Amino acid sequence: MVAPLAPAAPFDLVLFDLDGTLLDTAPEICDAVNDTLAHLGMPSVPLEQVVLWIGHGTLSLLAQALAHVQGLALEQVQGSAGFAQAAQVFAGHYHQRCGSRSQPYPQVLSTLLALREHGVRLAVVTNKEHFYTERVLQAHGLLERFDLVVSGDTLPTKKPDPAGVQHCLNTLGVGRERALFVGDSRIDVATARHAQVAVWALPYGYNMGEPIARSQPDRVIADCSVLLADWTVAWPPAPRSDQLVLEQQHCAPQGHNEQPDGDVVPADE
Repeated sequence: MVAPLAPAAPFDLVLFDLDGTLLDTAPEICDAVNDTLAHLGMPSVPLEQVVLWIGHGTLSLLAQALAHVQGLALEQVQGSAGFAQAAQVFAGHYHQRCGSRSQPYPQVLSTLLALREHGVRLAVVTNKEHFYTERVLQAHGLLERFDLVVSGDTLPTKKPDPAGVQHCLNTLGVGRERALFVGDSRIDVATARHAQVAVWALPYGYNMGEPIARSQPDRVIADCSVLLADWTVAWPPAPRSDQLVLEQQHCAPQGHNEQPDGDVVPADE
């Protein structure tokens, strides 16, 4: 069970990334990519490779997959006449796959519930397109837990541009000094820095194959329940590299799902 909140919270708004932070979505994204490649008569790609492409939105990920299997430069694929058609094929497959093999990371559900019960505003800022963002959040019963969702196509720009974070601050009436961004990648850290809000990072997500500590967030946390653990400490300085290693070693592994009461159970194979 997660720890109860202390009376005073150091922030009024917590903004979350989606893929690799709240939900482990890589398996179903990989399925949709390989469905698309098979439709186009191309070889499949492994999950480990797809994970490295997550972070810039689905169109960017698809372009990287096509460039990889064809031995082309990314710019060649994105500028090709067939890319729009491939994107339409992918859209159909990903629509079917959304929510099929994704799952919340440990402590996500119970932490969101506890934050909301204590009046903390919650938002999602993701580079995933709105159509998929809403579908996958709904599949896991998470959509109604957020006050605001900003997707990759909500605004003219997306992360690491700070516009999404600023939109949340303005809409929800929260000052940047009372906001915290929680993510899993260097894109999330850069976004928070550009928006001048505090940023905590999770080590178990998708960061293009790099340890998240290298991106120098304010703090690396083992899982989302740390948000509830000690509300009397505001924004601690970034831990030393040895502290980061120790904290990451205690991170809960992937491949688990969580019941609403906070218990962790093995995910279905």
